[in-house]
Amino acid sequence: MNALENLIKQLSRLPGVGSKSATRMAYHLLKCDSSYNEKLSEAIGTIKEKIHKCSICGSYTEADPCPLCSDPKRDQALLCVVEQPQDVMTIVNSGIYNGLFHVLGGAIDPLNGIGPDDLSFKELKDRISNGNFKEVIIATNPTEEGDTTALYIRHILSGSNVTVSRLAAGLPIGGDLEYADRLTLARSIKGRISF
Repeated sequence: MNALENLIKQLSRLPGVGSKSATRMAYHLLKCDSSYNEKLSEAIGTIKEKIHKCSICGSYTEADPCPLCSDPKRDQALLCVVEQPQDVMTIVNSGIYNGLFHVLGGAIDPLNGIGPDDLSFKELKDRISNGNFKEVIIATNPTEEGDTTALYIRHILSGSNVTVSRLAAGLPIGGDLEYADRLTLARSIKGRISF
């Protein structure tokens, strides 16, 4: 296997990148100047040694605790529980949530061998017990695994003095009923609110 084929093979292992996209990226990198490719190579090569999980929330960071956990301006009474570290950035970038986060590291998925002991539920319970949280917002994905995980969180927090809420799910703003899939439409009808 030559260098170009190897690069395409490695790029195609990235999530969401098929062989066509990997081929386009590889040819793009061939056109780039050497300094860009060296900087990209260095960034990839050092990511594992520079970035690690925050000891408090479980999100990826260079500093421990992460900037979000150590920010006194964030609402210390709100805790948003997400599946993956990238979910934290998605919510932060929305600009509408100013509380703290807890990353589970996935969702309960028995078919793939992921049970409650494989995720950070114990750490979540400890944070709730030792913190001053008033509300826990469950922001798991609207999938069967996300729903199962949300129910489990509600179960393990049932004895605590926090309000447990879940992100609303349903039709997007500006969406058209004609293009809604059955599951989204079903969630919208089940999650309807008084008007």
